[in-house]
Amino acid sequence: MIDRLTRLGIGRLLIGAALILLPDAVMAQGIPTRVMVRVVSHDGTIIGSMVGGARVTVRDARTGTLLARGVQEGEAGDAQRLVIEPRARGQRLFDTDGAAGFLAELDLTRPTQVRIEAEGPLGTPQASQRISRTMLLVPGYDVLGEGVILELYGFAVELLEPSGDWHDVPGSEIAVRARVTMLCGCPTEPSGIWDSSKYTIEARIVREETILVTTNLTYAGETSIYEGRLTVPAEDGLRLQILAIDPSTANFGMIEQPFDESGTGQSS
Repeated sequence: MIDRLTRLGIGRLLIGAALILLPDAVMAQGIPTRVMVRVVSHDGTIIGSMVGGARVTVRDARTGTLLARGVQEGEAGDAQRLVIEPRARGQRLFDTDGAAGFLAELDLTRPTQVRIEAEGPLGTPQASQRISRTMLLVPGYDVLGEGVILELYGFAVELLEPSGDWHDVPGSEIAVRARVTMLCGCPTEPSGIWDSSKYTIEARIVREETILVTTNLTYAGETSIYEGRLTVPAEDGLRLQILAIDPSTANFGMIEQPFDESGTGQSS
């Protein structure tokens, strides 16, 4: 009789333990949770396929475990809504037909603090920027529609002229031409939607940290193209910098080329 009661008691304990553990066992399988991420250009539109899109990574902020990774693809969105029309709270801005985004599909076992990182535009690596954000996600509660918005600041600056061999440039006057766009590829021009008359676009010749020569680049009559001329000192260790500056929106861009090298330079 005692053995029977003992066995019955142990059985009940095992059943109780199983019932307690069952929710954790179910949760351990993970609950599918979807999160739409949209990477956008500050004061611009969405960073879409036209400029190579943006790489998105989602990690567990506590452990660093990779949860999702992919490239944002699609169109730049509706510029009229994004940069021209006044915005109202709750208005649908980014979630339009064909608009670029990355849909992260996660399996979450618990409420999880995640770190979402974005890098782009991938098509103009010389102008690539990064941003990250941490936020709490709850299993089974999808974040869709507008999604999580990550803004990248800056301009994409491309050096067009001079090109080719730079070794014989010092000591001569040169023509400088550059293309300046938003990170989304949106065009700049005087009185345009992205009004370059509000920007400072200049060329500099620097040696170490000293600016030796500087000149403003003016609109060349072609969308996003700016030009000017400057005389290069007959010295060694010179670098050409092209800067696009708009402190009112905190957008800045630069490309740099040493005079003892050939190529398209490095941008930030």
